[in-house]
Amino acid sequence: MSFNWGIIGTGNIAGKFAEALNDEQGGIHSVCSRTMDKAESFASDFNIEHPFDSLDRCLEDEALDIVYIATPHTNHYEIARHCLESGKHVFCEKAITVNKQQLDELTALASERSLVLLEAVTLYYHPLHRELQQKIADGVIGNVRSINVTFGTIKEYDTTNRFFNPDLAGGAMLDIGVYALSFSRFFLEEQPTEITTIGEMAGSGVDDQSGIVLKNNRGQIAVVQLSFSSKLPKRGIIAGDKGAITVENFPRADEAVIEYTNGETERVTQGEASKALHYEIREMERSVSSMEYAPLLQYSSDVMTLMDEARRQWNFRYPFE
Repeated sequence: MSFNWGIIGTGNIAGKFAEALNDEQGGIHSVCSRTMDKAESFASDFNIEHPFDSLDRCLEDEALDIVYIATPHTNHYEIARHCLESGKHVFCEKAITVNKQQLDELTALASERSLVLLEAVTLYYHPLHRELQQKIADGVIGNVRSINVTFGTIKEYDTTNRFFNPDLAGGAMLDIGVYALSFSRFFLEEQPTEITTIGEMAGSGVDDQSGIVLKNNRGQIAVVQLSFSSKLPKRGIIAGDKGAITVENFPRADEAVIEYTNGETERVTQGEASKALHYEIREMERSVSSMEYAPLLQYSSDVMTLMDEARRQWNFRYPFE
């Protein structure tokens, strides 16, 4: 079954997603931007039939099936709500919303309208991570006891950009923390029930770096380190009593290494990193076809709960919350 996709936003990630959609579909139905000039330019670059500068007019198109939201996350909630109210399935960039309350409202609306709502967290859909999840379920590294995730990137301090501006939901948590916490939650057998965290705030008041410790009722512990002011590897480690799996560049990895306690190593390869967005598109379309997507959305809900609790412990809320 073929679906008509629309893209909201014309930034860098929207362009990459459009390229993947063209690979998968051979064309794109529509795009919406704040100005017609940007919409028409983007449409010309990416083989898109219908450019719009009005979200209302874009969503009035009955031929449109799925909307991909690629705007800054401060307005994900409002746009996603409008899309769902218009009867469109929604695939939204991360972080899917700013807080759990917003996500709960969208989840209820999607359920009420029998629509699919999913977050574009690549690792949920990538063949490697699913292969590793299956290997863990098969017991190759024994009982998973610990997970360690690091993600640090150096962002120049500038209060006018989205990374450090509290009015734009800035901070490391919603920008890179969603990757690290998604990796942790994907490989934990249950949602953590305990969270301990310490954060260091930037001058603008948003989180610059943090350490987060999670524990669930199975006694599994995940340790996450995030930073906007130091270069940390994008590395995830899942450790059990028979071995450990290391995933370098975990957000879009296609290779992992298993080190067993007997000294043997195994290299696991699955999928292609360059096809990361293609896997997202295929899974979204499969979900729309089958209407089976609740476990994937539950991961997003669990991660949002953890991010809310971390910010609560830091006594950090955005001005608009």
